[in-house]
Amino acid sequence: MKNMQGKTALVTGASRGIGRAIAIELAKQGASHILLIARNRRKLQEVATEIRQYGAQAIPFSVDLTEPTTVNIIVAQAWKDYGPFDLLVNCAGIAYQSNFLKTPLGQVHAELSTNLMGLYLVTWLVGRRMAARRQGTIVNVSSLMGKIAAPTMATYSATKFAIVGFTQALRHELAPHNVRVVTLLPSLTDTDMVREFDVYRWVLPLSTEQVAQGLMSGLKTCNSEITVGWQSHLALCFHRFLPQVMDTFIRRSNPGLPTPSYPKPT
Repeated sequence: MKNMQGKTALVTGASRGIGRAIAIELAKQGASHILLIARNRRKLQEVATEIRQYGAQAIPFSVDLTEPTTVNIIVAQAWKDYGPFDLLVNCAGIAYQSNFLKTPLGQVHAELSTNLMGLYLVTWLVGRRMAARRQGTIVNVSSLMGKIAAPTMATYSATKFAIVGFTQALRHELAPHNVRVVTLLPSLTDTDMVREFDVYRWVLPLSTEQVAQGLMSGLKTCNSEITVGWQSHLALCFHRFLPQVMDTFIRRSNPGLPTPSYPKPT
């Protein structure tokens, strides 16, 4: 996708964080219609107001992606009224930081339902319409944690790994229908959600604007995975060629883990 001039986009998780920044950047890039999905109606209205300042039409939909019937109705109506969609950005997600042994199952279910099943549902509803039209681009927002798992983020990492695998499979399935499917892999990003976490040592968070701009740049290339931030590229390089070094770094950078104790040599 060389440019967004006059295009129609649907962005989930658009009320805050990376989703909000992407929606605003799309308006700056000339998109004509930007459909916004999230749960918080007030924050969605705030984003819509900001988007309209750039001349784009913003249409907010307050909906929970874990409610399939409602999501189905909204996507169908939005496609009819404002579509067809040229771009889908699946950005909705939640995260809890906790020790695996102490993690409440309710939190696990919430992360799996929103991060994975919510994304799957929207992609299924929009993807088949794009395939019938033989045109469109789908961006699934994963994370560096979808390539390199982080302790105290086991469930979140699991959902992000699943998104990477799902996107890889979908890329091949939808290619014959002329639908492009891309994975976005930002490293730790400065969002409201992340500010509640124990800070990882030596990791410099990206701004949401950097991630949004990285996505726009990546869409102009032929890359199937868009990695944002020099730290992400460095981490992936170490993970591939020096995995033991990367493992040591991960353990030492996470303040939520006790320092490992090793038996003294005899």
